[in-house]
Amino acid sequence: MPFTDDLRAKYHSQWEAMVTHPFVTEMGDGSLDINKFRSYFRQDYVFCKDLVKLTSLAIAKAAPDYEAGKILNGFLANFLSAENDLFLNGFHDLGVTVEQYLETEANPVTQAFGDFMVRTAFEGDIDDVLALFYVTEGTYLDWASRLINSGAQPNNAVYQGWIDIHSPAVLGDLVDWFADRLNSAGQRADAAKAANLERIFRTTLRYEYQFWQACYHGQDWNDAR
Repeated sequence: MPFTDDLRAKYHSQWEAMVTHPFVTEMGDGSLDINKFRSYFRQDYVFCKDLVKLTSLAIAKAAPDYEAGKILNGFLANFLSAENDLFLNGFHDLGVTVEQYLETEANPVTQAFGDFMVRTAFEGDIDDVLALFYVTEGTYLDWASRLINSGAQPNNAVYQGWIDIHSPAVLGDLVDWFADRLNSAGQRADAAKAANLERIFRTTLRYEYQFWQACYHGQDWNDAR
């Protein structure tokens, strides 16, 4: 069994909890409270600053693998152009000012998730980073694909744009490549390396679920006092 299939089977319930979270289903049918999405959108913008760092470090770690460097560079370029434009347009449509989104403070989950990503990039190798990417991009592709296949029509331009930018047309080939690379890494890994890749997969999946939870139910630093 391919390494990714093994991990998906082992952590099936956690994966399903992430991709079928009420945040996702309510976004798909348009019933999601706009304030919850506004909070999520601001947190995701903060999160993506660390995603840029992660991708930049991954490009460096990929050397001398030019294919990996090229694909990761394309991913970064797309984020800095198309997805960033979607963020800026979305903030405008959501009534979030430039000052507000630039001053957004990471909530505890966003902070912890971002720190985990950057630490993984600094301390790990390219396979470790690709295991992380497989979860971050693979889960988003999965929930978006399910919404699209179910005929979801949120009747909200921001929600629809967020679904579309994570569709198979946008993320499908990239996630397939992440899966192929992670499968290759798992095949050649010794027991210790395989366990570490599994840890990264599991931890990233946990953070993805908690990210929905924090934005759906509301969490900030006051909760920790």
